[in-house]
Amino acid sequence: MKLTRSHWRRIRSRGWQVLITLMGLLLLTFFIGRVMPLDPVLAIVGPDADHATYQQVYHQLGFDKPLWVQFAIYLNGLLHGNLGMALLTGQPVINDILRVFPATVELATLAIVIGTGLGVPLGVWAAARRNGVVDYVVRIISLAGYSTPIFWVGMVGLLLFYAHLGWVGGAGRVDFSLDGLVPRRTGLLLVDALLAGNGSVFASALNHLILPASLLGFHSLAYISRMTRSFMLAQLTQEFILTARVKGLTEWQVIWQHAFRNILVQLLTVVALAYGSLLEGAVLIETVFSWPGFGSYLTGSLMLGDMNAVMGCVLVVGLIFVLLNLISDLLYQVFDPRTKV
Repeated sequence: MKLTRSHWRRIRSRGWQVLITLMGLLLLTFFIGRVMPLDPVLAIVGPDADHATYQQVYHQLGFDKPLWVQFAIYLNGLLHGNLGMALLTGQPVINDILRVFPATVELATLAIVIGTGLGVPLGVWAAARRNGVVDYVVRIISLAGYSTPIFWVGMVGLLLFYAHLGWVGGAGRVDFSLDGLVPRRTGLLLVDALLAGNGSVFASALNHLILPASLLGFHSLAYISRMTRSFMLAQLTQEFILTARVKGLTEWQVIWQHAFRNILVQLLTVVALAYGSLLEGAVLIETVFSWPGFGSYLTGSLMLGDMNAVMGCVLVVGLIFVLLNLISDLLYQVFDPRTKV
């Protein structure tokens, strides 16, 4: 579809909004990190260090400079891809994030596929059978997905499907005996196993992935099905739906070819936001399943008081949501004829 001048103007406008949002996020992240009651110097030198050592590290980290100078140094480092050094690993934060993030991407991607693949049809079905048995069942499922604590569901799932039934793998991404057998290329273990032609690692990785991804998918299913139902109910009361039925179209054609087509762009936004939430909100599931992902890394950094790593992770989370919002908004303007000028 051809982009008009109005589309390009909106793209430029959104680009400036993204830059301003990211700058605000940087300021907020930096100053919160500086005012939090955590001492990164103490985390580095330890509680038994003498005053001279403490002051030396304090000076090396630049904490003796004014806050605006510290922020300028921090911003200059960001422009060069430097998020600082992580206390937890002793490695650059950017390297740590690049190492752990693919594990979360793999988990969240399968989860959103499950949540969307089941949530959208359930939402459409519930709207088409409003106030019927199907509608009540779907609403109960959505309520359960919203209200049930994800960490509790994860522990119950491990006890039932791993410890008792033995249907799935346990904690971690792969069996301990198979860990490290395939070279890291993408960081996505399923993809790396396929590229290496190692069926054993692929099967083990999938066996470990399916349960946490299904539980996260159930959580996103609740949100997606609820929003789909709401969007469909709004469409099914429109006059064009009545006209389609009067013309003699089948119920399948009315629902899927007319009503559902009109909510696709709205669903795109919902799924994008749900995916972003999974990328940054899988902390509890990663903790329960000992999943070496982004959430586990952020939790460990918080416990240690590693503000470089924490600020880097917060920045990445904010960037993900800004980009997902930008992409969904641009697609909305391109594919929704109502936004054309």
